[in-house]
Amino acid sequence: MSEQVKLFQPVRIGDLELANRVVMAPLTRCRADEPAGDVLGSEMNIEYYRQRSNAGLIISEGTQVAPAGKGYMATPGIYSDQQVEGWKKITQAVHQAGSKIIAQIWHVGRITHPGLTGGLDPVAPSAIAPQVVAYTKAGKVDIPTPHALTVDEIHQVVGQYRQGAANAIKAGFDGVEIHGANGYLIDQFLRDGTNQRTDAYGGSVANRCRFALEVVDAVVREIGAGKVGIRLSPVTPFNDITDSDPQAVFSCLIEQLSLRGIAFIHMIEGATGGARDIPGFDYQWARKAFKGAYIANNSYDRQMAIDAVESGAADAVAFGRLYISNPDLVQRLQQNALLAQPDPNTFYAPGPEGYIDYPSLEA
Repeated sequence: MSEQVKLFQPVRIGDLELANRVVMAPLTRCRADEPAGDVLGSEMNIEYYRQRSNAGLIISEGTQVAPAGKGYMATPGIYSDQQVEGWKKITQAVHQAGSKIIAQIWHVGRITHPGLTGGLDPVAPSAIAPQVVAYTKAGKVDIPTPHALTVDEIHQVVGQYRQGAANAIKAGFDGVEIHGANGYLIDQFLRDGTNQRTDAYGGSVANRCRFALEVVDAVVREIGAGKVGIRLSPVTPFNDITDSDPQAVFSCLIEQLSLRGIAFIHMIEGATGGARDIPGFDYQWARKAFKGAYIANNSYDRQMAIDAVESGAADAVAFGRLYISNPDLVQRLQQNALLAQPDPNTFYAPGPEGYIDYPSLEA
């Protein structure tokens, strides 16, 4: 019986009491209203999140903490009053449907282009251009060499994360997930392939962890450790990110995160959206070393998720692409029903197709 399967039973993660251990992973969908200032909160947006409120926890799509933190067209922000008001409509709908929702706050760092940021240059720990392209209204363009942040500018960005967390609570979110994964700004500071600084934010493993921990500390001071989690991807090559010793870097970071008593770590196991069997980091070590909750992620299927939670390898499992095409994913997993596969052509396209038109089992 599905009622006896731990994956579908309640769990407490930090300050949050969740109805089940199925998490909706953060999913960039590029459907914010750009002329209105990167606002999410249309009836279509509200319906998208409402449909998926069977998850024990929804982690919002990445929402930038500043204009310079935007890396993709039509992604939402969390730095203006208008954005906060838009998000309020979504958090209210999710709560009315019986779920919890936290905001993923992010800054893309060097993974952007002035055509996306209102003319602002990309920023990063070091002036090293990524070997990826940006997608702007002018089409596919090369990313310019980023500006290496000064120490004063680093402090300003830490303040932007803190304000983003404060705004998230104002918008009705139950907490925040700090985006520390996938080659974006926090990840860029962690890795020696992108961080070649010689000051207090570069060089040693401890120094490269400094920015991430300063962001966490600022957010914790603002909203409390029990409402804070972080997403990490120790071995992913996504967005041209590399490190010579990920075990050393992420061991240092996770030990420090555990001491801070934050609610959870959300671990991308392997390459983001790809192979799971990439060497370089011991996730079982992370599960044991971190005293809060461990949310597992990356290409989990039903049986893998059930096994991970039953065995204690994870407290919860996050699903991304399957939540795009299965708005009632929890019910489908409970019933071992057929899972619809999403259409990649509609992942980042505007409009309702591939967004709110996937049927539920009851439809």
